[in-house]
Amino acid sequence: MQPTLLILAAGIGSRYGGVKQLDQFGPNGETIIDYSLFDAIRAGFGKVVFIVRKEILDDVREVFAPKLEGLIDFDFAIQGYETYVPASLGNIERSKPWGTGHAMLCAWEQTSEPFAIINADDFYGADAFKTMARFLSEDEVSSRHAMVGYELKRTLSENGTVSRGVCQTDEAGNLLSVIERTKIFEKDQAIYFEENAVLTELAPDTPVSMNFWGFKPSVFPKTQALFEAYAQANISNPKAEFYIPIVVSSLLSSGESTCRVFKSTSDWFGVTYPEDKPVVQQQLNELHAKGDYPAKLWNR
Repeated sequence: MQPTLLILAAGIGSRYGGVKQLDQFGPNGETIIDYSLFDAIRAGFGKVVFIVRKEILDDVREVFAPKLEGLIDFDFAIQGYETYVPASLGNIERSKPWGTGHAMLCAWEQTSEPFAIINADDFYGADAFKTMARFLSEDEVSSRHAMVGYELKRTLSENGTVSRGVCQTDEAGNLLSVIERTKIFEKDQAIYFEENAVLTELAPDTPVSMNFWGFKPSVFPKTQALFEAYAQANISNPKAEFYIPIVVSSLLSSGESTCRVFKSTSDWFGVTYPEDKPVVQQQLNELHAKGDYPAKLWNR
């Protein structure tokens, strides 16, 4: 059984100032998504689903379809403001998508196999894809999910705050809790998150989620129920976001599911701010020079 890869590519990129999903970072103009696709294919994934806003669907298709034809099955899912929102709630007034958990739900119709889900603007490394592909292909427990965790200190930006899913695990490597912290930063050689104007210090080796999750299809009905309740409670808040950690936290607290945490041995880097771009470009060039990637990812 070959797992499916979902790519979260519907974000607005407000802090980046553009559609960073399609921005070019590699030596031949590759996007970060290109590296995820390349690593996923060689890890054994059998299908990819791009989760996009309707406004960028044609652009995403034009960039990636020619590269993937004949290599892997692919499809597209639209994350709309009203998708899966109960009709009884009336008109939706939003200027940004509902968040990553809602995005995952929007790909339900295109996803029948165990699947991984990743951010479009994060580089995860080949080992992360191999580890997740192995888990999704071999683990047959429908209620057991997984995530790839990274050390917090390796996931910060020098150019501003970042959002991370801060995790707690048990001795066996199972996830106990994950809480989305939206303002994490380094100051005076310490790492903090800010909430309601209060600073709380975090250990540098704290495991965090970079939205590299692995799920069995059983997650979808639960996600739908949770999102409908969330939409009901937040219909008047145009900035409310339904994150994947909300789904995972509910599954864990109810005892319905467990979640393995695999510690990544891969390098992680990503783009949140425009100033991050040259750093990412340098890191990708170094990986090509080391031979981790061929001179050209796609010979087409």
